[in-house]
Amino acid sequence: MKYRTLPGSELNVSEVCLGTMTWGEQNSEPDAHAQLDYAVAQGINFIDTAEMYPVPPNAKTQGRTETILGRWLALRGREGLVIASKVAGPGRRDWIRGGRTDLTREVIAEAADTSLARLQIDHIDLFQIHWPQRNVPNFGATAFDPAKEKPGPSIYEQVEGMAGLIDAGKIRYYGLSNESAWGVCEFRRVARELGVPGPVTIQNSYSLVSRNVDNDLAEALFREQMSLLAYSPLAAGMLSGKYLGGAQPPDARFTLFDDLGVRFRKPIVREAVAAYVALAKKRDLSPVQLALGYVKSR
Repeated sequence: MKYRTLPGSELNVSEVCLGTMTWGEQNSEPDAHAQLDYAVAQGINFIDTAEMYPVPPNAKTQGRTETILGRWLALRGREGLVIASKVAGPGRRDWIRGGRTDLTREVIAEAADTSLARLQIDHIDLFQIHWPQRNVPNFGATAFDPAKEKPGPSIYEQVEGMAGLIDAGKIRYYGLSNESAWGVCEFRRVARELGVPGPVTIQNSYSLVSRNVDNDLAEALFREQMSLLAYSPLAAGMLSGKYLGGAQPPDARFTLFDDLGVRFRKPIVREAVAAYVALAKKRDLSPVQLALGYVKSR
């Protein structure tokens, strides 16, 4: 396993990060603990979760993923591991904090405290804003719509909230997720203006069939010396080839949860996946090797 130090931090992380969003819904607690044991045995030291998980999210299961990870950490200890989590953004999940999801200082602090309790640790290495407070086209949306603008806590307040958690020793660093180039640059500018730490990472979807990062966001990350944490490198499993020809494998995500990942199941995506699978076969690679190799190379 190779490791990289995230710029602007002292976090030395494995190139592969273990995602957790299926734990407590699609995967049981024993499944999750087996995955953790295997990942650590392979040299993975970077684990990413979120207060909203598991997916698909609902009121009954919210927080279960962090709880499952916390039980494993309580048995094993966190030494040598980098633990990342996320505070949910506004509006999408009314059951989180009784609907109080606007990213005020108080909400950011409460989210950190509840995540720490579920994880059974005294600090989070990387605490991320799961999606922006403001209006941003995300999760399959392709165009910005000014009509969706709503008032809410400013980026100044969010930066101050994260800086306060760093000062309190509850988190070491913070990051963004599902963000735009403008958001990255504005968060960093505000942090410089306030003289406090800025975000060090952004976690966005990136794969052979999801390349929005390659445009202005890539330049913003280069200029600001921030790291991309690429999620969904297999496009929710599409790039594995298991859904080719309309196949619905038993226990696969899209078989179990028909309303998930609609953006990855469009005809144009299916056509691209079929072409990539054929290319992988021609090069004596598995579709997964091709897809992950592309993301790693970028």
